[in-house]
Amino acid sequence: MTLVELLVVIAIIGILVALLLPTILQAKRKAQQTVCIGNLHQQGLALREFIGDKNAYPFFLLWQNALQAQIDSKNHANDRAFLSQSIWLCPASYKHNGWIPTGGNLIFNDYGYNQYGLSHQTDKDSLGLGGTYNRLAVSPLGPPVREMQVAFPSEMIAIGDGMWGGNGVLDDGNWNLERMSGLDPSEYATATKRCYARHQGKANVLFCDGHVESPTLKFLFEDTSDASLVRWNRDHLSHREKLSP
Repeated sequence: MTLVELLVVIAIIGILVALLLPTILQAKRKAQQTVCIGNLHQQGLALREFIGDKNAYPFFLLWQNALQAQIDSKNHANDRAFLSQSIWLCPASYKHNGWIPTGGNLIFNDYGYNQYGLSHQTDKDSLGLGGTYNRLAVSPLGPPVREMQVAFPSEMIAIGDGMWGGNGVLDDGNWNLERMSGLDPSEYATATKRCYARHQGKANVLFCDGHVESPTLKFLFEDTSDASLVRWNRDHLSHREKLSP
Protein backbone atom coordinates (compact mmCIF):
# COMPACT_ATOMS: atom_id res chain seq x y z
CA MET A 1 0.00 0.00 0.00
CA THR A 2 1.39 3.35 -0.96
CA LEU A 3 1.42 6.38 1.29
CA VAL A 4 -1.34 7.99 -0.76
CA GLU A 5 -3.53 4.89 -0.44
CA LEU A 6 -2.89 4.79 3.32
CA LEU A 7 -3.89 8.43 3.67
CA VAL A 8 -7.07 7.76 1.69
CA VAL A 9 -7.97 4.85 4.00
CA ILE A 10 -7.32 7.00 7.08
CA ALA A 11 -9.48 9.77 5.62
CA ILE A 12 -12.33 7.32 4.93
CA ILE A 13 -12.11 5.94 8.46
CA GLY A 14 -12.21 9.47 9.84
CA ILE A 15 -15.32 10.28 7.80
CA LEU A 16 -17.05 7.09 8.98
CA VAL A 17 -16.22 7.88 12.63
CA ALA A 18 -17.59 11.40 12.20
CA LEU A 19 -20.80 10.00 10.71
CA LEU A 20 -21.23 7.32 13.38
CA LEU A 21 -20.33 9.43 16.43
CA PRO A 22 -23.67 11.30 16.68
CA THR A 23 -25.54 8.00 16.42
CA ILE A 24 -23.38 6.47 19.14
CA LEU A 25 -23.87 9.49 21.42
CA GLN A 26 -27.62 9.43 20.77
CA ALA A 27 -27.77 5.75 21.70
CA LYS A 28 -25.78 6.42 24.89
CA ARG A 29 -28.09 9.25 25.92
CA LYS A 30 -31.15 7.12 25.23
CA ALA A 31 -29.72 4.31 27.34
CA GLN A 32 -29.03 6.74 30.20
CA GLN A 33 -32.56 8.07 30.03
CA THR A 34 -33.95 4.53 30.09
CA VAL A 35 -31.94 3.77 33.25
CA CYS A 36 -33.18 7.00 34.85
CA ILE A 37 -36.80 6.19 34.01
CA GLY A 38 -36.28 2.74 35.52
CA ASN A 39 -34.98 4.34 38.73
CA LEU A 40 -38.09 6.49 38.97
CA HIS A 41 -40.35 3.49 38.41
CA GLN A 42 -38.68 1.76 41.36
CA GLN A 43 -39.02 4.88 43.50
CA GLY A 44 -42.66 5.02 42.45
CA LEU A 45 -43.28 1.48 43.66
CA ALA A 46 -41.72 2.38 47.00
CA LEU A 47 -43.83 5.55 47.17
CA ARG A 48 -47.05 3.64 46.51
CA GLU A 49 -46.11 1.10 49.21
CA PHE A 50 -45.40 3.94 51.66
CA ILE A 51 -48.76 5.54 50.90
CA GLY A 52 -50.48 2.17 51.28
CA ASP A 53 -48.91 1.74 54.73
CA LYS A 54 -49.30 5.32 56.00
CA ASN A 55 -52.22 6.68 53.93
CA ALA A 56 -50.02 9.75 53.51
CA TYR A 57 -47.00 11.02 51.61
CA PRO A 58 -43.50 11.24 53.15
CA PHE A 59 -42.35 14.47 54.72
CA PHE A 60 -39.80 16.21 52.52
CA LEU A 61 -37.16 15.82 55.23
CA LEU A 62 -35.51 12.44 54.58
CA TRP A 63 -38.11 11.41 52.00
CA GLN A 64 -35.46 9.26 50.34
CA ASN A 65 -34.84 7.43 53.62
CA ALA A 66 -38.55 6.71 53.91
CA LEU A 67 -38.72 5.20 50.43
CA GLN A 68 -35.52 3.21 50.86
CA ALA A 69 -37.01 1.68 54.01
CA GLN A 70 -39.90 0.44 51.87
CA ILE A 71 -37.43 -1.11 49.44
CA ASP A 72 -35.25 -3.06 51.87
CA SER A 73 -37.30 -3.04 55.11
CA LYS A 74 -34.42 -1.45 57.04
CA ASN A 75 -34.33 1.59 59.29
CA HIS A 76 -32.51 4.39 57.48
CA ALA A 77 -33.31 7.19 59.92
CA ASN A 78 -29.64 8.07 60.41
CA ASP A 79 -28.25 6.62 57.21
CA ARG A 80 -27.42 8.20 53.86
CA ALA A 81 -25.09 5.52 52.53
CA PHE A 82 -27.88 3.98 50.47
CA LEU A 83 -27.80 7.04 48.18
CA SER A 84 -24.77 5.52 46.47
CA GLN A 85 -27.03 2.76 45.13
CA SER A 86 -27.96 2.95 41.47
CA ILE A 87 -31.67 3.59 42.10
CA TRP A 88 -30.74 7.05 43.44
CA LEU A 89 -28.16 7.88 40.76
CA CYS A 90 -29.06 9.19 37.32
CA PRO A 91 -26.28 8.14 34.93
CA ALA A 92 -26.66 11.39 32.98
CA SER A 93 -26.43 13.77 35.94
CA TYR A 94 -23.41 15.98 36.49
CA LYS A 95 -20.96 15.17 39.30
CA HIS A 96 -18.47 17.91 40.14
CA ASN A 97 -15.17 17.18 41.85
CA GLY A 98 -16.52 17.82 45.34
CA TRP A 99 -19.55 15.57 44.98
CA ILE A 100 -20.04 13.16 47.89
CA PRO A 101 -22.88 10.63 47.58
CA THR A 102 -22.98 9.76 51.29
CA GLY A 103 -22.44 11.33 54.66
CA GLY A 104 -23.33 14.76 56.01
CA ASN A 105 -21.89 16.79 53.13
CA LEU A 106 -24.31 15.69 50.44
CA ILE A 107 -23.90 18.22 47.65
CA PHE A 108 -26.09 16.90 44.87
CA ASN A 109 -29.31 14.92 44.85
CA ASP A 110 -29.95 13.33 41.47
CA TYR A 111 -33.69 13.21 42.20
CA GLY A 112 -35.95 15.75 43.84
CA TYR A 113 -39.26 15.57 45.69
CA ASN A 114 -42.13 17.94 44.92
CA GLN A 115 -42.21 19.26 48.45
CA TYR A 116 -43.65 22.75 47.90
CA GLY A 117 -45.51 22.74 44.59
CA LEU A 118 -45.71 26.39 43.56
CA SER A 119 -45.75 27.52 47.19
CA HIS A 120 -43.12 29.87 48.48
CA GLN A 121 -40.85 28.37 51.12
CA THR A 122 -42.25 30.78 53.70
CA ASP A 123 -45.91 29.92 53.04
CA LYS A 124 -47.78 28.44 55.98
CA ASP A 125 -49.50 25.88 53.79
CA SER A 126 -47.63 24.02 51.06
CA LEU A 127 -49.17 23.08 47.73
CA GLY A 128 -46.77 20.15 47.37
CA LEU A 129 -46.38 16.78 49.05
CA GLY A 130 -43.84 17.48 51.78
CA GLY A 131 -46.11 18.51 54.65
CA THR A 132 -46.65 21.94 56.18
CA TYR A 133 -43.14 22.45 57.55
CA ASN A 134 -41.67 25.88 56.87
CA ARG A 135 -37.95 25.29 56.58
CA LEU A 136 -37.12 28.99 57.00
CA ALA A 137 -38.78 29.18 60.41
CA VAL A 138 -38.20 27.42 63.70
CA SER A 139 -41.30 25.24 63.79
CA PRO A 140 -42.14 21.57 64.16
CA LEU A 141 -43.28 19.37 61.32
CA GLY A 142 -46.93 19.82 60.51
CA PRO A 143 -49.27 17.01 59.50
CA PRO A 144 -48.26 15.01 56.44
CA VAL A 145 -50.18 15.29 53.19
CA ARG A 146 -52.86 12.62 53.20
CA GLU A 147 -53.47 10.51 50.13
CA MET A 148 -56.98 11.93 49.75
CA GLN A 149 -55.62 15.49 49.66
CA VAL A 150 -54.11 14.95 46.20
CA ALA A 151 -56.94 15.82 43.83
CA PHE A 152 -55.62 14.09 40.69
CA PRO A 153 -52.72 11.66 41.40
CA SER A 154 -52.22 11.00 37.68
CA GLU A 155 -51.63 14.75 37.14
CA MET A 156 -49.54 15.49 40.25
CA ILE A 157 -45.73 15.52 40.10
CA ALA A 158 -44.17 13.51 42.92
CA ILE A 159 -40.49 12.95 42.11
CA GLY A 160 -38.28 13.88 39.18
CA ASP A 161 -34.79 14.67 37.98
CA GLY A 162 -33.21 16.96 40.55
CA MET A 163 -33.82 20.33 38.94
CA TRP A 164 -35.61 23.49 40.00
CA GLY A 165 -35.99 27.07 38.89
CA GLY A 166 -37.98 29.12 36.41
CA ASN A 167 -37.93 31.96 33.90
CA GLY A 168 -35.29 30.15 31.88
CA VAL A 169 -32.83 29.73 34.77
CA LEU A 170 -32.45 26.25 36.24
CA ASP A 171 -30.32 24.57 38.85
CA ASP A 172 -29.54 20.95 39.57
CA GLY A 173 -28.80 19.06 42.74
CA ASN A 174 -29.17 20.71 46.13
CA TRP A 175 -28.94 24.46 45.62
CA ASN A 176 -28.32 25.58 49.20
CA LEU A 177 -25.61 23.10 50.08
CA GLU A 178 -24.04 23.67 46.69
CA ARG A 179 -23.61 27.37 47.38
CA MET A 180 -22.59 26.90 50.99
CA SER A 181 -19.85 24.43 50.07
CA GLY A 182 -17.36 26.94 48.71
CA LEU A 183 -17.42 25.59 45.16
CA ASP A 184 -16.13 27.52 42.21
CA PRO A 185 -19.07 29.74 41.10
CA SER A 186 -18.76 28.27 37.61
CA GLU A 187 -20.15 25.01 39.03
CA TYR A 188 -23.57 26.58 39.46
CA ALA A 189 -23.26 29.34 36.85
CA THR A 190 -23.44 26.63 34.19
CA ALA A 191 -26.28 24.70 35.86
CA THR A 192 -28.93 25.68 33.30
CA LYS A 193 -26.78 24.33 30.49
CA ARG A 194 -26.23 21.12 32.44
CA CYS A 195 -29.94 20.68 33.02
CA TYR A 196 -30.74 21.01 29.32
CA ALA A 197 -27.94 18.61 28.38
CA ARG A 198 -28.91 15.95 30.93
CA HIS A 199 -31.79 14.40 28.97
CA GLN A 200 -31.68 16.52 25.83
CA GLY A 201 -33.96 19.28 27.07
CA LYS A 202 -36.31 16.99 28.97
CA ALA A 203 -36.75 15.76 32.53
CA ASN A 204 -37.98 12.38 33.72
CA VAL A 205 -40.89 12.82 36.12
CA LEU A 206 -42.75 10.37 38.36
CA PHE A 207 -46.40 11.16 39.08
CA CYS A 208 -48.32 10.24 42.20
CA ASP A 209 -50.13 7.35 40.51
CA GLY A 210 -46.79 5.73 39.63
CA HIS A 211 -46.42 6.48 35.92
CA VAL A 212 -43.40 8.29 34.47
CA GLU A 213 -43.34 10.95 31.74
CA SER A 214 -40.53 12.93 30.11
CA PRO A 215 -41.86 16.46 29.48
CA THR A 216 -39.63 19.23 28.17
CA LEU A 217 -37.93 21.55 30.62
CA LYS A 218 -39.66 24.46 28.94
CA PHE A 219 -43.05 22.91 29.71
CA LEU A 220 -42.08 22.24 33.33
CA PHE A 221 -40.30 25.47 34.20
CA GLU A 222 -41.31 28.15 31.68
CA ASP A 223 -44.85 27.34 30.53
CA THR A 224 -47.42 29.31 32.54
CA SER A 225 -50.48 27.60 31.09
CA ASP A 226 -52.92 25.83 33.40
CA ALA A 227 -51.91 22.50 31.86
CA SER A 228 -48.38 22.98 33.15
CA LEU A 229 -48.99 24.72 36.47
CA VAL A 230 -51.67 22.40 37.87
CA ARG A 231 -49.24 19.48 37.78
CA TRP A 232 -47.21 21.02 40.58
CA ASN A 233 -50.06 21.54 43.05
CA ARG A 234 -51.98 18.89 44.94
CA ASP A 235 -55.29 20.77 44.63
CA HIS A 236 -54.89 20.71 40.82
CA LEU A 237 -55.23 24.49 40.55
CA SER A 238 -52.80 26.72 38.69
CA HIS A 239 -52.02 29.20 41.53
CA ARG A 240 -50.60 31.64 39.04
CA GLU A 241 -50.40 34.21 41.84
CA LYS A 242 -47.44 32.23 43.22
CA LEU A 243 -45.29 32.78 40.15
CA SER A 244 -42.27 35.02 40.42
CA PRO A 245 -42.67 38.33 38.55
